[in-house]
Amino acid sequence: MAIYTEQQLLDLGFLSVGKNVRISTKASLYGVGLISIGNNVRIDDFCVLSAGEGGITIGSHVHIAVYSSLIGAGKIIISDFCNISSRVAIYSSSDDYSGEYLTNPTINSQFTNVEHGPVTLNKHVIIGCGSVVLPNVNIAEGVAIGALALVNRDLQAWGIYAGQPAKYIKPRSKDLLNLVPTFLNYYNSKQQ
Repeated sequence: MAIYTEQQLLDLGFLSVGKNVRISTKASLYGVGLISIGNNVRIDDFCVLSAGEGGITIGSHVHIAVYSSLIGAGKIIISDFCNISSRVAIYSSSDDYSGEYLTNPTINSQFTNVEHGPVTLNKHVIIGCGSVVLPNVNIAEGVAIGALALVNRDLQAWGIYAGQPAKYIKPRSKDLLNLVPTFLNYYNSKQQ
């Protein structure tokens, strides 16, 4: 994967960009002035980040896998230690599918009824491949979402969810929290 150099990332005009950020040169980036990225982030080939007026905030130690997209006018927050698997779509805007309005971005807004709303992934969220997350969703800390899920409502902390729409399956272990201090000590010792 060919990645942007540190200088190229700075030249793109991100709101902010941390250290050890690896973004594929094959990713599509729109509204970069509204995108902030923490440290140790990897964004793979063919991802689309399209920040609307709400912007996109990506924490540290985040991976966004191939063909994923973060799109919309509402705020999108991806917190620390999140993992977005391939072909995940996160939307902070959505057309009205009722048939009462016109749809698509070529139509003036007075003829559409687009819903905009924030999407938040709290720490340690993992989303399985092919899943879709819709506007006005808060995914609480530690949630694991199975492949091909549709997330159209808030999800409670430390649960495993799957299906269309996503339903609670069982609790997720919090053991990974015990690994964080050891990992950060290890990581910081390698940086010196």
